[in-house]
Amino acid sequence: MIYLDYVSTTPLNQEVNHMYQSLLNDYFANADSLYSLGLKTSALMEKSRELTAQLLHVLPEEIIFTSGASESNSAAIKGCAFQYQNRGKHIITTAVEHSSVYQSCIQLRDVFGFEVDFISVDASGNLDLKQLEEAIRPDTILITMMYVNNEVGMVFPIERVYQMIQKINPKIKLHVDMVQALGKMPIDLTHVDLASFSAHKIYGLKGSGVLYKKTSTSLVPLINGGQQEHQLRGGTSNTATHTMFAKTLRLALENLEQKYQYVTSLNHYIREQLTQIPDIVINTPSEHVSPYILNFSCVGYKPEVILHALEMYECYVSTKSTCSSHKNDISRTLQAMGIREDIAKSAIRISFSHHTTQDELDEFLFYLKKTLKTIKKQR
Repeated sequence: MIYLDYVSTTPLNQEVNHMYQSLLNDYFANADSLYSLGLKTSALMEKSRELTAQLLHVLPEEIIFTSGASESNSAAIKGCAFQYQNRGKHIITTAVEHSSVYQSCIQLRDVFGFEVDFISVDASGNLDLKQLEEAIRPDTILITMMYVNNEVGMVFPIERVYQMIQKINPKIKLHVDMVQALGKMPIDLTHVDLASFSAHKIYGLKGSGVLYKKTSTSLVPLINGGQQEHQLRGGTSNTATHTMFAKTLRLALENLEQKYQYVTSLNHYIREQLTQIPDIVINTPSEHVSPYILNFSCVGYKPEVILHALEMYECYVSTKSTCSSHKNDISRTLQAMGIREDIAKSAIRISFSHHTTQDELDEFLFYLKKTLKTIKKQR
């Protein structure tokens, strides 16, 4: 099997799996119970919170366990909007956000009467910082954006955005979706008020996430009815899953720079090879991008046909963000970059891991060339 869709999800680390199974069997008690088994279960979860905070260089009370990044994004954006709406109802985001951020902003606009500005990017995916600065108003309460784009891989200048906020209006909260950065590049949470993370992107459990919330930031909870997660997320704690986050994160952060350099070399290699194939256009820019993601188009071919043809060889790639994979429209990210429609319609995304080998990439290239020779271009 040649798996090139690590942006979508990652295989479960076996160390995590073994420990998780043990926790399910031995620590099943409700963490809010007052008897000894419940207290032991709670202690394990709180130890995970403490270790996660240490690894991210924040305070334990700033870590909120969630069911994943989509919940973290929704809780951060809506919770912040509702909390600070007395200051204003203006939110700023970008045109290339993950659907969980984009749709949260759309809902706040269409259902709850907030105003939302969508900042554009240029042909290289660079954020228009001038437009962002001009969009900030006295009633702006939240700026929300991703760190690494999940479709094309561009990296946004979060620190510069934070400095801009501090200069213009320090009361504005900055939320960053850091899902595609965690475990792949260094993260500095001193420059954000809120940040979202997911475990299954770093070889952990699905249904496991974290929301970082700076102590100086308040949120209106979206799930009421319990004391869990500092009264910000009611409901019986998924203790085994939350307990595994710290171990998952620790393993993902090991040899971070070494993994990054290795994947960078793979990215350079495959990029060079793809440019030699007729009808292929590279959509991912060459600078200010994550090496873990590469987006390209087989111009004139239907990407779904290529995807399923490669699947016959047990080679797995993606056509765009998995959360939007069942829609037939053009990727918002490629559209925002101004990429020509026929190119955008033919986009394929491959993503790498430190587990990826050059032999696997060579096999992928062989099957891709074979596929392009055997299938017809769309008319």
